[in-house]
Amino acid sequence: MKDLLKTSDLSRADFKYLLARSVKFKAKPYQRCTALQNDSVAMYFSKPSTRTRVSFETAIGRLGGQAISLGPNDMQLGRGETIEDTARVLSRFVRAFVIRTFKDEDVERFAAAASIPVINALTDGHHPCQSLADLMTLAEQRGPLDKCKVAYIGDGNNVAVSLMEACALMGTNFAIAAPKGYQMPEALVGAARNVAKKSGSEILITEDPAEAANDADALYTDVWLSMGDSEDQKAARQLALGPYQIEEKTFATAKPDAILMHCLPAHRGEEVSAEVADGPRSVIFDQAENRLYTAAAVLYALLEHKLEGAKR
Repeated sequence: MKDLLKTSDLSRADFKYLLARSVKFKAKPYQRCTALQNDSVAMYFSKPSTRTRVSFETAIGRLGGQAISLGPNDMQLGRGETIEDTARVLSRFVRAFVIRTFKDEDVERFAAAASIPVINALTDGHHPCQSLADLMTLAEQRGPLDKCKVAYIGDGNNVAVSLMEACALMGTNFAIAAPKGYQMPEALVGAARNVAKKSGSEILITEDPAEAANDADALYTDVWLSMGDSEDQKAARQLALGPYQIEEKTFATAKPDAILMHCLPAHRGEEVSAEVADGPRSVIFDQAENRLYTAAAVLYALLEHKLEGAKR
């Protein structure tokens, strides 16, 4: 397995390996400090980033390498030069390429042409790196993943898709409550359910937050207006998603000690109340910290050819 473009690219064994390696990096952050010695990793961000960019830059440094950060004005990607030519050129310079952009197709084209590992740092459809940090945090807070349930409340976006795929792999029950028009693509739900059957977990799709939260170990949410969405969508989204704000009362049907998860940035008073986001249930900053260790694990695993990939 050369690249990480989607969580569903991983096998169950791959995901377990990455979680175990992340835990090791958390315990000993510099234990593989020569893995990228005298080498560079290029990072291209056409969308803003805090956690992903800083976690990968730090991870690259801890592995002994140098991060080269690039933006839309630093390359001719998709403008004066084809995606494929850019991929071939960068493959001659750096050991890996981390990319955050809009279209999944662009990342797929880049990876197909590149001879180096390509890591999806967020696209419109997927956020695989976030899903690793999510399940690492869930395991830390709640124990064995095959004994847990996650309820996602809100917009069925890229974060929700990758979280669903991760839960399906690891035997974690997953439920999502989203209004009509904001659910995840049926094809992706069907594929995840096929994986979940093998791992012994279930996937529930509903419009009712209370039904999704029933017996959940964690409630998860994300912003209502994602990067790439236009501001003129804001009013419609707030109207549709308003009833899906996570408040203390949203936990009524969850387990008594259920936690709050959020990939950040959080908009208090929209998708989550300040009382919950800043209260004792919240583990959102633990999630953010774990982005660092999972970034290091992904880089190390791809560079050292540790992953087998999902069997198709």
